[in-house]
Formats: sequence, C-alpha cells, structure tokens
Amino acid sequence: MHVVIGGFGRVGRYLARQLEESGHTVAVIDHDAESFAAGAHELKGRRLQGEIIDRDTLLKAGIEKADAFAAVTSGDNSNIVAARIARERFGVKIVVARIYDPRRAVIYQRLGIPTISSVQWASSRLLEMIEHPGVTLEDAYGAGEVVTIEVVADRALSGRRVIDIEYPEKLAVTCLVRNGTASIPTGRTEVVPGDILHLTIMRDSVAELDMLLGSKKGRL
Repeated sequence: MHVVIGGFGRVGRYLARQLEESGHTVAVIDHDAESFAAGAHELKGRRLQGEIIDRDTLLKAGIEKADAFAAVTSGDNSNIVAARIARERFGVKIVVARIYDPRRAVIYQRLGIPTISSVQWASSRLLEMIEHPGVTLEDAYGAGEVVTIEVVADRALSGRRVIDIEYPEKLAVTCLVRNGTASIPTGRTEVVPGDILHLTIMRDSVAELDMLLGSKKGRL
C-alpha cells in the first residue's frame, strides 16, 4: 500500500516506521519542519512541510494513489477536515483519524471515519488498571460505553458454560483462547482454568464483573 500520514509526532513516526517495515510506502506531512529532525533518519519515504488540509501538499504526498490516509496531528479540527478531504475528494478507501475529544469522535464515526480518541483510551485504561487490577482493557467503543476486556478464568469459572456467563445487554463472551489457540465459543462451551476470555461488556457493568462472573444465570 501507499499510505499518507498527516502529522509526524510520536504516533506519526511509529506508524511510518511500522508501515515501512511491513513493506508499504509512506509519505508524511507536517507543518513544523523541526518535527522531522527527531525521526527523519528512520523514514525512507517523502517528508513534506505543509498543512495536511492543503490540496497541493496532499497531491505531492501522493494522495491520488494512496490506499490509506491517517490524520494524527495534535489538532482535532485539522485531523477531521483532512480525513474528510481524503475520503470525499480523493476517494481514499482507508481513512482514520486521531481525535482528542471523545465527543467529537462519536460524531465522526457516524460519518464513517474511524477515530481513535487518546483521552478516551488512556483514561479508560488507567481507570480499569486502578479499579480492576486483574482485568486487561483491550478496546473501547463509541464514547467508551462498551469495552472489551481480557479475563483469565480461575477455578470459580471451571465447568461453567459460556451461556451461564453471558448476560443480555451487559456481557458477551466473544473469544476464548485455550492453550494458545483462539476460538469463538458457543453457548455450550465449558470453561476450564487458564482459559483466556475476551469479553465485550457495558462500561457501567465492569464494576459488577466479579458478581457477573461469580453468579449463576438468573440470580441477578
């Protein structure tokens, strides 16, 4: 793929490095020439000083033939405008944006532009690490109302079926990893100690997780 990246901060440098290591071509745009000093030696692709919403700069970066565009500057407005330009004016198929305000993230996700909210992700993850040290937060959706978490099954869950763990509109078991092999469990799948359960759960229900996993169906 050819990927255009708007913004060459820590996230932009990481993306560029990983993409090039995977064999893709990359062009990076940043309004601050000094931003290239930190990681320019790591980048094989083009480095362009300019605004990520500027048509001529985007054309120089190869936006017309780009397979993907990532807007990862520190400005929400610039990221969203650039993402929409890439999607609507140049027809780039894969467009993603980094958004600091999770309220805006929800709006633009509805427009079909996948977004990552740094504030949402960091705050949710830190909160879970403090409140539930045995739970690993994997992802958050919308404005954080729904999250996916990882839980290692203990003896209390041994022998229970997935259908006995799940609760409508609260918790669903979406993946089970046993001895390093992942599968999508059925309701009849029995859990054994050491299984890694990937759960999709309402954010407000995380505080009830111990009760949800420890209670039999129908007790709530």
